[in-house]
Amino acid sequence: MKSPQRKPDAPLLKLSEYLPYHLTVTANAVSNLIGGAYHARFAISVWQWRVLCTLGAEGPMTAQDIVKLSAMDKVTVSRAIQGLRKRGLVHRVKSKADARAFDLHLTTQGQIAYREIAPVALSYQEQVLEGLSASERRNLMSLLEKISTRARTLLDED
Repeated sequence: MKSPQRKPDAPLLKLSEYLPYHLTVTANAVSNLIGGAYHARFAISVWQWRVLCTLGAEGPMTAQDIVKLSAMDKVTVSRAIQGLRKRGLVHRVKSKADARAFDLHLTTQGQIAYREIAPVALSYQEQVLEGLSASERRNLMSLLEKISTRARTLLDED
């Protein structure tokens, strides 16, 4: 199949038609909206919330496990954990599975914070998705998961 001819002055790529651009802009807009609310109401960063939420939803785990589950880099997770530990929301316990590692647990205050912040996060999610039908929401999540899975596969192949 022959590729379409491009006019010499036509752009090679338009951001408005580029998926990574749309994903980034959307993610930034939603994160800024919700992150601002977390910070204003709970004095917690988006990164700290992701760690807190991961531990709240999944239970105790190592920092490395959080990196894998949250798709955040090691440095960001480490800084978030330090901040949460300073605030008394997370504590470390020597791992039974690996003597070199520590499992991270929510403290009682961390569990309270998780239970207070989670409904706020879900409320913002609902506001962002307002106007989408239940079917559109399911399709959106399914498509995002497919794109994410494919991108991770391509990364693993490199």
